Amino acid sequence: MMDLGKLRGTLSDALWNADLASLPPLARKIRWLLRVIHVVFRDITEGQLTLQAMGLVYTTLLSLVPLLAVSFSVLKAFGVHNAIRPMLLHFLAPLGDKSGVITARIIGFVEHIKVGVLGALGLGLLIYTVASLVQKVEKAFNYTWQVEQTRPLIQRFSQYLSVLTIGPVLVFSAIGLTATLLNATVVKQLAQSEPLGMLLRTAGTLAPYALVIAAFTFVYAFIPNTHVRLRSALTGGVLAGALWEAGGWLFASFVVSSTRYSAIYSGFAILIMFMIWLYLSWLILLAGASIAFYHQHPESLFLQRRRPYLGAHDQQHLALMLMAWIVRRYYGSGPDSSRDNLARQAGIPQSLVTDMLNLLEQQGLVARSAGEPETYLPARAPETVPLKALVDAVRNTTGTEASPERRFPKDPYIDPLIAGIDRALDSATDGKTLRDLAAVR
Repeated sequence: MMDLGKLRGTLSDALWNADLASLPPLARKIRWLLRVIHVVFRDITEGQLTLQAMGLVYTTLLSLVPLLAVSFSVLKAFGVHNAIRPMLLHFLAPLGDKSGVITARIIGFVEHIKVGVLGALGLGLLIYTVASLVQKVEKAFNYTWQVEQTRPLIQRFSQYLSVLTIGPVLVFSAIGLTATLLNATVVKQLAQSEPLGMLLRTAGTLAPYALVIAAFTFVYAFIPNTHVRLRSALTGGVLAGALWEAGGWLFASFVVSSTRYSAIYSGFAILIMFMIWLYLSWLILLAGASIAFYHQHPESLFLQRRRPYLGAHDQQHLALMLMAWIVRRYYGSGPDSSRDNLARQAGIPQSLVTDMLNLLEQQGLVARSAGEPETYLPARAPETVPLKALVDAVRNTTGTEASPERRFPKDPYIDPLIAGIDRALDSATDGKTLRDLAAVR
């Protein structure tokens, strides 16, 4: 019998050591999908995605009724507010016959909220509770995309407001339009002729799945505070949508076979099942965000840890490389110098590039543009900045503390060695500027 360790090593070699470019298209996609499944499962078992999902469950319980109240008020103005009930029933369908009870309770709470009697303070708290859910979702997605910076307050307010007002109108209008078209007389007459009738029935069956995928894709493309390519967002939306539908079917089977839990928890069983389904839904949504991230940044698939670290030598190499690309872009001879594109050129995770760009920005060597997406430019004319200043900025990442000569005791062997290294560095960078680094003439 093969040893378990050897079997694991063989499977690992087969999964990770194959060159995808040399495989047929179908085998390449299957191998990529297996790699993504392996890495996403690793991210889940490490605990951060599960913690994010649990936090979102808590926030959802606090903000669900206010969120639906705000959406209900907006949708009522457009005459499509009646679509909330069937949408909730579809989302809670995995809970079985309990879905109708929970939907009726939630709709009852929403209908009893009278915005006119809340006052300014109550209305402000209502909107804040709703916005906090969107903000927490953004933080969870930013963690997945390894983005540390959040949107500015004014930008957050405008974009959250658009999500809470325009988003529900578009979603429920699409649902209502689909239902209207399927029930139209002309469509019914066309459905009686084959094979057009079969195509229309198939389209009607697939429409809910398409709407789920579209909603997931929109969230993946819009919520993270970084540029997400539509193809990557769609990949995450398709896989997460399929996983959500499959998870709903499995959870519904679990609910049917878990009658003993109702006997144990009595009336609390509905609430417990509702919270479990919320948790699984958020976990699937976050897993889809991870899939979109790994699709856009395939170099992160090969990392053993989520936040890798570079040694001093690699940090200097990265700083010189990034600065050369930024200067070339400044002179019009290089590609786009956005953070995402720089990470793709370097073939390393965006988090490492972000850390280095932040360091160079703090040292006054680069500056961000005001456009969207942000690009990086030299903070000063490249021909006026000595190359030694860039190397020193990376070497002295500890800040403005005491110099090594004052921090460490004197040593008759080490001190001359350090001095020799410094002289060699001075000789290598003597008379060179950032323009020379980029080899721009």
